[in-house]
Formats: sequence, structure tokens, C-alpha cells
Amino acid sequence: MRLLLATRNRNKVIEMQGALEDTGWQVAMLSDVAGAPEVEEDGATFEENALKKARSAARFSHLWTLAEDSGLEIDALGGEPGVRSARYAGEGATDAELIRKVLGQLVSVRDDRRTARFRCLMCVIDPAGEESCFEGRCEGRIAHRAAGSAGFGYDPIFIPDGCDRTFAELGLDVKSKISHRARALEQVIAFLCQPH
Repeated sequence: MRLLLATRNRNKVIEMQGALEDTGWQVAMLSDVAGAPEVEEDGATFEENALKKARSAARFSHLWTLAEDSGLEIDALGGEPGVRSARYAGEGATDAELIRKVLGQLVSVRDDRRTARFRCLMCVIDPAGEESCFEGRCEGRIAHRAAGSAGFGYDPIFIPDGCDRTFAELGLDVKSKISHRARALEQVIAFLCQPH
């Protein structure tokens, strides 16, 4: 069985591919499908964006399709950056620029108010158009400075609950077990491994 990951983000594919390795599903990414359309992520929620991407890729490819949308919610910022996590510092901003913006906004925020979570919504669409969505969360807090070189996005400033180091310091092996994406993917794998 072939599963299309409706993303062009290699980092996300690497994270998901490892978990899907032993399931018997062959994984392809959007850039492997010639002419696959670009989708504007303009939904108001993670679920809206994930469904929009999944529907577009599934219609185009006629394959089992998995799309996700994820982001960081910081309580002291009223849940921002949220669905705008990738564009929070402007369109095309680098990871370093995103981190700089967040840390700049939290400069006077006390440790006990730096709570945050990563959320991930994954949607699977089968070739008949049946849709199933799954959510994963990882609670934690925002560090005062970036640390670590593994991972991507906000990983250098997010310290998951129960840890004293950032995702970027913990590395992919740890992150792939406890992250928001890992938790959503666990549910997706259980679903994909059922008889269809």
C-alpha cells in the first residue's frame, strides 16, 4: 500500500518516515508527485489546514493521503503563534527569525508563565474519500534562550514536560517518541494497520 505524505517539508517527512517504516506502507512525499498543487494554509485551525492539504493531495493523486498541520501555542501570548507558527515572523522567515520573535515577546515573562504546547493534527483520506483526523499534543515550556542543533522550527526553545533540555538538545530519537507529531502518528499508524 502506498501512502502519500502531503508535505514538501523534508524534516517532517524524516520524522514520520521512521515511524511508518515497519507498517508495510510505502511512503511518498508531495514533491515525488509531478504537478501536485500547492495549497495555501489559510485555515483558522490546525484541522482546517490539515484537511485542506489532505483533500487537495488525495483528489490529485487518488492515493491514501496523510496531511498534518502543527504549531506552537504559548499561553502568555494568548495561544500564539498557533496556526501561524511557520509565518509568525513574516512570510519566508527563517527558524532563527521565528525564535527571535518569540523570545523577544517573552523577555519579561516569568518561568511559571512560559507554559506552551506543540499541537499536531493529522488527517488521513482513503481513495474513496473517507476522512479520519487524529490529534497529538506535547506540553512544555519556552526556554529563555535557544539551545541545541537537532530538529527544526521552535525545537531549540521548547522544553517538553519532564525534561530539562529542549527538543533540539534531546535529538530526534527522543523527540520521535514524545512529540506532538509522534503522538498523532501513533494513532494514525493504529488506524492504518486495521484491515481496510
